[in-house]
Amino acid sequence: MAKLSDLKTLLAGVPLVKRAVTPDNAGPASATIDSAVRTAKTAAADLDLAHAFADVAPLASGNRARHAKVPTSTSPAKRLADEADALAASRHGLDASPGAWDVGQEIEPEQTFRRAGLGADIVSKLRRGHWAVQAELDLHWHTSDQAHAALVLFLAEARSHGWRCVRVIHGKGLSSPNREPVLKGKVRRWLTHRNEVLAYCEATRHGGGSGAVMVLLMAPSPSSA
Repeated sequence: MAKLSDLKTLLAGVPLVKRAVTPDNAGPASATIDSAVRTAKTAAADLDLAHAFADVAPLASGNRARHAKVPTSTSPAKRLADEADALAASRHGLDASPGAWDVGQEIEPEQTFRRAGLGADIVSKLRRGHWAVQAELDLHWHTSDQAHAALVLFLAEARSHGWRCVRVIHGKGLSSPNREPVLKGKVRRWLTHRNEVLAYCEATRHGGGSGAVMVLLMAPSPSSA
């Protein structure tokens, strides 16, 4: 059985012919080439490839990276998570309420006030706009004494007109020293000491937010109507 090395040796011994061989110029060289070709064909037919490539080592196949196939989900997880966050934010506002959520529920003292004996839903109704705002008092740029006097006169005027719901703007204290609200706490404490005040709550964001309160006043008596 011929080996691949024997075939290479045989072909290496065939001289190169630079011009074409025709029947007219055929000679000993042509006969030698024909003999070499026939021998090569015979050797190729008898070649055992398994024996010829026995010393060839196959390439290793273990150097390929294996990537785990993660199944693709068709559920819009990101959109669903965003909607859940938006729903939670709309229920609790910027800060989560420690108790059950309800409109008008606050977590700081003096943000709401309800006179004893009134229904628990009165603050929520006030925040929702159950009573229309009939007048408002702006206490910006007032000192404490000026603000107190103006508040007393305003409440007296509201009673004389029979107004049920008013808004008092005390400001957020952004222009005060150290940016602390000076009138915010005082105005709200003054309101709790007025008998005509039934309840108040912090205004909605578009109505002044933490810089104002919605005040519910007593209904006028039949004799004064």
